[in-house]
Amino acid sequence: MNHSFTLLFAGMLLLSCEQKATTSTRTNEMELQNRIATLEKDNDEKDSMLNNSLEFYNQIRTNLETIALKQHEIKLRASDPEQTENDKDWILGQINYINFLRVENAKKVTKLSKQLNLKDKKFSELEKMMHDLLQTIDAKEFQLAEFQQELSSINHSYARLFDAYREKDELSESLKDELNTVFYSYGTREELIKNQVIEQKKGFIGIKKSIRVAGHLNQKYFSTLDMREDNEIFVEGSKPQFITDHPSDAYTLVPVGKNTKIQIKDPHEFWKVSKYLIVVVE
Repeated sequence: MNHSFTLLFAGMLLLSCEQKATTSTRTNEMELQNRIATLEKDNDEKDSMLNNSLEFYNQIRTNLETIALKQHEIKLRASDPEQTENDKDWILGQINYINFLRVENAKKVTKLSKQLNLKDKKFSELEKMMHDLLQTIDAKEFQLAEFQQELSSINHSYARLFDAYREKDELSESLKDELNTVFYSYGTREELIKNQVIEQKKGFIGIKKSIRVAGHLNQKYFSTLDMREDNEIFVEGSKPQFITDHPSDAYTLVPVGKNTKIQIKDPHEFWKVSKYLIVVVE
């Protein structure tokens, strides 16, 4: 009888262990499925943002090509000695259209810049394309300034339309300021987690937790810089660890007593992947 009871108890214990193991396995499987679902969602969001960004980029390029074409057409008609009143009206209309495209480009560049500044969704190649695009726009604006002077010698009314655009062109200057604004934040791990700058990311089974940029970033805990002018960042604390991505050959860490100075050698390279700098210190 005692032997039968012992066997029964052992069987119940074995069944209980199997049930616990099964429950644990199911829990791990659910966690893994949730992680996979999260990764798939992140990839879908990145694909969507990439497609939208490329669409804006292509629209801006198309507008620049249209502006160049209109310049050529205007130049031909404006220099025609047999120019009619209809020709003059057409030229005025085309100059207005060029100004419209310039404003549209400024708006699209602003939207594109905001998309590229989304944290954890960085595309370094798009950032480079954006930089090249701004240079192209600057070159086009310089050409249009020369074109305005050329038209002014033919008819002052043509040039006055370009003068009217100058007020709107202030948008381009503020846009350049916005595009060159970068952000940085530093502190201990506990401090940055508490202030929603970073968060601990659960790893897979057997993999330690990692640190990443917080899902809902607290913008108020960041300071701003102008990447064109500010090439040094003073950090209070030792053993700085970068959470955001910045090429190691674009900066130098200089010890200052118990603190650290980040000397940025190549601002474009340093900020091209992320316009947010997050540093964990001890």
